[in-house]
Amino acid sequence: MKITVIGGTGPQGQGLAQRFALAGVDVIVGSRDAARAATIAAELSAPLKDAPGNITGMDNLAAVEAADEIVILAVPYGGHDATLKGIASALHGKILVDIVVPLAEGNPKKAAMPPEGSATEAAQAMLGEDIPVVGALHNVSAHVLADLEQGINCDILVCGNKLEAKQKVMALIERLGVICYNCGLAESARCIEALTPILIRLNMSKTTPFRHGGVRVWAE
Repeated sequence: MKITVIGGTGPQGQGLAQRFALAGVDVIVGSRDAARAATIAAELSAPLKDAPGNITGMDNLAAVEAADEIVILAVPYGGHDATLKGIASALHGKILVDIVVPLAEGNPKKAAMPPEGSATEAAQAMLGEDIPVVGALHNVSAHVLADLEQGINCDILVCGNKLEAKQKVMALIERLGVICYNCGLAESARCIEALTPILIRLNMSKTTPFRHGGVRVWAE
């Protein structure tokens, strides 16, 4: 399997690329600058030694075209719409996994939801219903993803309008050793994405005994 991570040169994208490579998935790191993508891909690959998956780098459009089916969008919210417009033509026949959280500029403890209700819904509206958008991985911190010696400390809440696309994305993410939950249609992203600034607030607070907490579904 070969997936693409657009924004794979950023902190969250880098951690995901390495974890998927360790799980046996080939990863293409996408960036606006192909040379930078190739450099970052080499740096991410260096400490992995005999990982069963490879990490390579390309410019965004080439990276999307090279993916078998699944493309993960992991850019900062400020570049969300512009990045999508730039790769939309190559997304036909693919599944977009939107992990972007709309945080207020200059204040990561506050959500700044778009008119559509969430980044996931905004992406679906922009791309049209023929390209399935799945919201996932919103509540996992870049610090947790980068710590390859530790497992991911939370469950993954997944939403989207196409069941088959969600099932494929959940199967992929579960290769990272986590539990995924189907949380309904894309509109559920309004709640899921809004959890992230709350977690950031808690993780930054001096009154909490942790710094990189996530969400876990607890059953009796």
